[in-house]
Amino acid sequence: MKKAFITGINGQDGSYLTEYLLDLGYEVHGIVRRNSTAENQSARLDKAFKSGRLHTHYGDLLDQGSIERLLEEIQPDEIYNIAAQSHVRVSFDVPQFTVQTNALGVLNILEAYRRTCPKAKFYQASSSEMFGLTVEDDGFQRETSIMNPVSPYGCSKVFGYNIVRHYRRAHKLHAVNGILFNHESPRRGSTFVTNKVVKAACSIKLGLQDKLELGNMDSYRDWGHSKDYVKAMHMILNHDTPDDFVVSTMETHSVREMCEVVFKYLDLDYKDYVVQNPKFLRPEELPYLKGDSTKIRKTLGWEPTYTFEEMMHEMCDHWLDVLQGKPSHR
Repeated sequence: MKKAFITGINGQDGSYLTEYLLDLGYEVHGIVRRNSTAENQSARLDKAFKSGRLHTHYGDLLDQGSIERLLEEIQPDEIYNIAAQSHVRVSFDVPQFTVQTNALGVLNILEAYRRTCPKAKFYQASSSEMFGLTVEDDGFQRETSIMNPVSPYGCSKVFGYNIVRHYRRAHKLHAVNGILFNHESPRRGSTFVTNKVVKAACSIKLGLQDKLELGNMDSYRDWGHSKDYVKAMHMILNHDTPDDFVVSTMETHSVREMCEVVFKYLDLDYKDYVVQNPKFLRPEELPYLKGDSTKIRKTLGWEPTYTFEEMMHEMCDHWLDVLQGKPSHR
């Protein structure tokens, strides 16, 4: 039985990846921080725990000793480093913590991996935010695009990406990067703009809220579904040759368009409820992201299965259930 080790296991991607690997017959180990209390975290793993093949351990990426001890003990076949301070807007408020977690944390787990289980395969969750203001002439960002980040989060992710590539070359490790564009789901934290919009719209529909305040509504993102993207993680990691791949839908939508899709699904007009508030603007805005995932589609055969509208509708159904006290198993 293959063993996987996942950091960030109780987040959106970590929980979906856990379920996916368990369905494939894996034994899964994950680290949790003792102070991890974000919404829905325990519920995200409830289904997975029933398998009897999920094991969680206390640890922290900033404590290399704890990671090294766990890897030495578990001897995983696959390591997925998904843990991060992943909120771009928050990274402007806590830049030091963001860099410590997203840059030094990657170095810590790479060193632990190199020392304890170098035969394992290592996946690093890299981000489209690394590209920043770079847009190719055809409107895309791809593996060869110059990285020009515009946030502490993006800068920290560039270090993580490059240190993985360095360890792959210098130490002959099977270490890879998945450069994932924005990906969402009902399990996304409600401070992220997709779930913030959906939760507020559903609350307005149910008479629990009267307006929604947003920052830049004309920023464009390439939004996919987390379920599709965790499958891509597994495919990238298990490719015969360690390499780096962009994962994206190759479509882009604005926040304004998202509001239109969500409110229309609820038979509402977003213009009646959405107002812009400057306090939600970033000190430096990233206006446009659209990923070219041709490489992973041609090399590994990966394709997204959710459309943008299907994903947003699923998130609406989830929040309508939750806000009315009904169980949601999405």
